[in-house]
This record gives sequence, structure tokens and C-alpha cells, in this order.
Amino acid sequence: MSTPAQENTGPSRLEEEGEIAADYLEELLDIADLDGDIDIDVDHGRAAVGIVSEDPADRSLRSLVGPRGETLDALQELTRLAVQAKTGERSRLMLDIAGFRAARRAELVVIAEEAIGKVKAEGVSVALAAMNPFERKVVHDAVAAAGLTSESDGVEPNRHVVVRPS
Repeated sequence: MSTPAQENTGPSRLEEEGEIAADYLEELLDIADLDGDIDIDVDHGRAAVGIVSEDPADRSLRSLVGPRGETLDALQELTRLAVQAKTGERSRLMLDIAGFRAARRAELVVIAEEAIGKVKAEGVSVALAAMNPFERKVVHDAVAAAGLTSESDGVEPNRHVVVRPS
């Protein structure tokens, strides 16, 4: 028998979040008259939903990403609210559109590795540029995997990661 906490975080709960989000996003795509396929997954203990184009050359979904992913962040928050309205519980769902977050994650790992190299070589702390919460999490994970420490510093929208020697 599962405990209430397990029921809230188990795969079936996350799959339900993904299905609710997919329905919400399908309606959004219809309203915006955009074509896209919706992929649902569970990644690192959270529902992950992606909107992708059948045609890799089709750039129409990029309008849903916006400059530096700002529109994507807003759509993610709206999607989380739609899920919360249906389930009554806060969602940590991640939304990716046209592979933007996946590509950004790869860029951030390179940035983190450069900072890690400098911290290890010079023994000094390195402050990175301002990042949104998703970006900071990627950097924190890379820094932790390298055996160093990091912390977020500053106030939004200028909150950034500082990588420190161990």
C-alpha cells in the first residue's frame, strides 16, 4: 500500500499532469493556429512536456519561445496553473518548445564546465551571468557533479550562480 506522499509523486500522478498539460497545450496550439506534436515524459521526478514540429525546418513554434525563452517561461507557468486547477496541487512540470530548453541545457553545461575549470585551476570563486531558475538548476547540478559547490546570489532578475572552490 502506498502512502499519500507516494501517491502524489508516483509516476501515475506525473503522467496525469502530463496529460492535463498536453490537453491545455493542444488547445493553445489550435487557438494560435500552429502545428506541433506533444511529447509527454517523466524526467527527474517531474512531468516533462515538449512541443515539437514534424518538420525540422518549420520555425513557427519559435514564436512560443520568445527572446531568451521568456515566452516559454510564461507558457510553462500558465501550463502549471492549468494543471493545478485540475488537480488541486502545485505542479513542477517542465515545458520545452522546439528543443529550446534541451539546447540551452547543453550550452549551460559548457558554461558551467568553463567556470569549474577556472575555479579548479585558480582556486577563486567565479560569478556567472544572471540566469532564470531553470538555468541556475542546470549549472548547480553540473557543479555538484564536478565536486565543487555553488550558490545562487542576487535578486531576480539579476540572480546568478557563484561557483566556489570546495
